[in-house]
Amino acid sequence: MSNVSSNSTGSNNSRARVRVVGVPRRCWCGEGIIALISKSDPNPYRRYYRCGFAASNKLRNDDHTFKWVDEALVNEIDTLTAKNIEFEKHLKDFKTERLEFEKIVDEKMEKEIFEKIEDALAKAKASNKKMMVIIVILCMFMIGCSKLLG
Repeated sequence: MSNVSSNSTGSNNSRARVRVVGVPRRCWCGEGIIALISKSDPNPYRRYYRCGFAASNKLRNDDHTFKWVDEALVNEIDTLTAKNIEFEKHLKDFKTERLEFEKIVDEKMEKEIFEKIEDALAKAKASNKKMMVIIVILCMFMIGCSKLLG
């Protein structure tokens, strides 16, 4: 039906053909996009996307959306590859930030645990001192009682 390439403008209208990246969804005119098959000699049986309005009215060399399917799919793959690279970079940054955060949390938890252990040991030492004083006093009392009685 059409042998217009995506790079040609072919129109004297004030609007030049807009270069669409990836698979087009809608034409600038608001009409939906349809998939067709070329019957031209230079591109026999090559699939393309076309503005539904332009296709139904058999417009040629106009400024409505036209894009070869293979070019659209290559654009989509390139776009997805770029997004994938960006996501991988964000993931790497996230992992680095997570490791740093975990290190900080581990250090704080370790510090808190050591402080609790030191507090428990200090309390145990104080309790042991009291017990030792009581035992020494009791021993002295018993020795004193045994000398008095014996």
